[in-house]
Amino acid sequence: MDARFTDEQDEIRRTLRELLGKRCGPDELRAAVDTPAGHDPALWAALAEQLGLPGLALPEAYGGVGCTATELALACEETGRTLAPTPLLATAVLAAPLLLALGTDAQRAALLPRIASGALTAALAVPGPALATALALTGHDPRGEWAGGGRAGGVQARRAEGGWQLYGQADQVLDGHSAPLLVVAAHAGGFARSRVLLFLVRGDAVGLTRARQTALDATRPQGRIQLRHVEAELLGEESVDTLPALARLGGTAAACLAAEAVGAAGRVLERTVEYVGQREQFGRPVGSFQAVKHRLADAYVQVQAARSAAYYAAWATATEATATEVTATTGGGTTPEEPVGGLALAQALQALRRAAAEGIQLHGGIGFTWEHEAHLYFKRAAGDELLFGPVHRLRAHAADVAHVFEEAGP
Repeated sequence: MDARFTDEQDEIRRTLRELLGKRCGPDELRAAVDTPAGHDPALWAALAEQLGLPGLALPEAYGGVGCTATELALACEETGRTLAPTPLLATAVLAAPLLLALGTDAQRAALLPRIASGALTAALAVPGPALATALALTGHDPRGEWAGGGRAGGVQARRAEGGWQLYGQADQVLDGHSAPLLVVAAHAGGFARSRVLLFLVRGDAVGLTRARQTALDATRPQGRIQLRHVEAELLGEESVDTLPALARLGGTAAACLAAEAVGAAGRVLERTVEYVGQREQFGRPVGSFQAVKHRLADAYVQVQAARSAAYYAAWATATEATATEVTATTGGGTTPEEPVGGLALAQALQALRRAAAEGIQLHGGIGFTWEHEAHLYFKRAAGDELLFGPVHRLRAHAADVAHVFEEAGP
């Protein structure tokens, strides 16, 4: 592994940091999260036009930039620094890779260029609070019971005249209230032979009801979708097993989320160090006290370790994707992915929680106010744990996959 960034990667980070520094300050952030969509369409358009951010990891054949998950993770690190309210996670990290991996040629040609240009956003809808399980981050469910198990609940799919219809409900869908395209996971085939399929649903489909939910992290807007006999288009071919594709997506998503959390942790730590150097008590800067130095040093070490883990996860994910493409081309088998993304995400979320908590306390009285942005970083850590964790389950699943606690054979 070469740990050095390429010139292109450095340019992506520099340009994105400059743009977000101008367009996504604290005031712009608060104004964006208060809109019905929960993000700033003008900022998203600027990111698409100037950087091609929505299509950063999409092939050039579909209008993308042609980069890998590594560059996408580095971009997420920069958006995490400012908690930028954009559809990047829902569209480019969760939905677009599924369209690329499972979609037919016609579906890819129709949807991916629009996503790459920023004209179309998408959301992945998973029933219930099961997104982490669906992405194989906190558990392994070979039958896809998280989608409803073929029983009442979740989202059910049945054949209808000329296609498919969906019935059910999904909560906690990232950008589910505003995305014009939904990728919905649903059970089909009844209980005895049930299996999970992915379907494409238009945001204006008849029978679809959507509403924005009140979320702990307002910078990560979520929606509830209800489907009542909604017409849907099957994503890809019916014979394709979607669960392995979701598990592979989990590794990429975890690496991007880890990088995003590291960016947020680094930024809140920077703000805290700057503040304790200015705030005085007993005629001295607070930052000159040894106890404060120790606390910030411990947080810094934790953030740096998490950054290293996030970078390695991004590199490993990109390398694995390349190896999978080569293997598929040569007709060979594939090996199970190591849970490096989940471990990196666990470490990054813990580092963000630690840095944000220290930031709130060391800012003193102002750190506890609604007007200061320190609480937004703490809510990002807690909100991501609710969606993709918690930390101990991420680590426990990684240990299970790696057979850490299994007894050695005779």
